[in-house]
Amino acid sequence: MRCPWSEKSDTMRSYHDTEWGTPQRDDQILFEYILLDSFQAGLSWATILNKRENFRKAFDSFDPNSIALYGKKKVDSLLKNEGIVRHRGKIEATIGNAKTFLTIQEEYGSFSAYLWSWVNEISIQNQCKNEQDVPTHTELSDTISADLKKRGFRFFGSTICYAFLQGCGVVNDHLTTCDRFKSLS
Repeated sequence: MRCPWSEKSDTMRSYHDTEWGTPQRDDQILFEYILLDSFQAGLSWATILNKRENFRKAFDSFDPNSIALYGKKKVDSLLKNEGIVRHRGKIEATIGNAKTFLTIQEEYGSFSAYLWSWVNEISIQNQCKNEQDVPTHTELSDTISADLKKRGFRFFGSTICYAFLQGCGVVNDHLTTCDRFKSLS
């Protein structure tokens, strides 16, 4: 049995079964999730997942070192790329977020160390029985989002931050009836 939201397409099922909620500590993958979640603001997650490979090609395989160096010419080319979400604010935020991400890596040794320090290295195990019980943000996402915003992050409010925390397994929000809940507990 799966979380009902994942039953909309093969792409969503695969993402649910192999990634969503799995504790992630690889900085490269964490930055990928940050970028994708930031672009998801105001859109459906299915839209972003369906464009994921286009984003990967357009944004140098989600390499924050490369993205941090993007200038006006690259922004202009991304705005012409029909395979991604073409939103100047989100593109420019991604460049700034990459720079901040790298600063956090320097300060903490890795972005993962920064992220997981908020939960003492242990995933939060929510006990949601149905989709209506799953929060859209929490005190934790409010706090992390505010800290990242203070550091320079954009397009990463509390709701987007919470989606990120769910995706990278800081929070396990698989429903208790979902097979993945037990395997990730």
